[in-house]
Amino acid sequence: MTSSETGTQGFQITVQPSGRAFTAGPGEAILAAGIRAGIGLPYGCKDGACGSCKCRKLEGIVVHGPHQSKALSAEEEANGFVLTCCGVPHSNVVLESRQVTSEGALPIKKMPTRVSVMERKSHDVMLLKLQLPANDNFTYHAGQYVEFILRDGARRSYSMANAPHTLAAGGGLELHIRHMPGGKFTDQVFTTMKEKEILRVEGPYGSFYLREDSSKPIVLLASGTGFAPIKAVIEQMQFKGITRPVTLYWGGRRPADLYMDEWIKAKVAEMPHLRYVPVVSDALPEDGWTGRTGFVHLAVLNDLPDLSGYQVYACGAPIVVDSAKTAYTTQAGLPEDEFYADAFITEADKARDAESV
Repeated sequence: MTSSETGTQGFQITVQPSGRAFTAGPGEAILAAGIRAGIGLPYGCKDGACGSCKCRKLEGIVVHGPHQSKALSAEEEANGFVLTCCGVPHSNVVLESRQVTSEGALPIKKMPTRVSVMERKSHDVMLLKLQLPANDNFTYHAGQYVEFILRDGARRSYSMANAPHTLAAGGGLELHIRHMPGGKFTDQVFTTMKEKEILRVEGPYGSFYLREDSSKPIVLLASGTGFAPIKAVIEQMQFKGITRPVTLYWGGRRPADLYMDEWIKAKVAEMPHLRYVPVVSDALPEDGWTGRTGFVHLAVLNDLPDLSGYQVYACGAPIVVDSAKTAYTTQAGLPEDEFYADAFITEADKARDAESV
């Protein structure tokens, strides 16, 4: 029996139709091995909670670690689907993932950053700017995220809200942090954190970024601080002169949740191909709201009942992202591989889901 058959040297993972291949070490999850090899597999949380890394297994044996049933149901697993973030190969494996291209993933770096700006955007949203080390060549795709490494080793993920080209101006990384009362990290941001504080981050992570090889019109769907990576994508489109028709639907409970409404309106004035549809679900009379109301993902369906020729980029609360994907692919003809998502799953969400399993 050869070493590859026993797995002592790991197993080969091949991704079709791109033909990209890499080796997973003994006991190593497929996604971790792919990231290490610079293969751009789709993923979001890396934690078995969001389902963004789900793909079809064509050949081989994969054994899963702990994960949420909403990310991969028993029926899906029986039908040959796997989660690469927690799936460990027990043989050579062939996967099907059409989001994987010949493009390599960007190098992941761990580095200290300095808090340079703290700006309240609403009662529960803080804009942080992080100054990178001098002469650093940190690169990322607009829409990706970094992980804060806390003192006890815990990690918290936040999307970059500015496009990569803006780093040249010296402003650093922009992040939008929503306060989660009782949250280990966000309580610190909203109470004790001060400018000039040093924070350790690692990244870039994630497969949520604009696919520039397409000419399809785009729907950008955001709820709450899911606007952060969407903002970076809009900046990237403007910088690169991409003129594909794009409509941003941004939803919040109250008008104040659309905490950079004026910024978007200014971009709409500069970008003729950009439309903006703000949607509020729980407006009160004192808000004086006269715009669209209801669930933001349904506003898209009302306006665009046929999404078969579109790409959709959705970011925000898992309930919004999941509902959008189901509705758009089953009711509006959107191809599943044209739905790109980044669900903002909190530690509280993970704990709650774990209790319900």
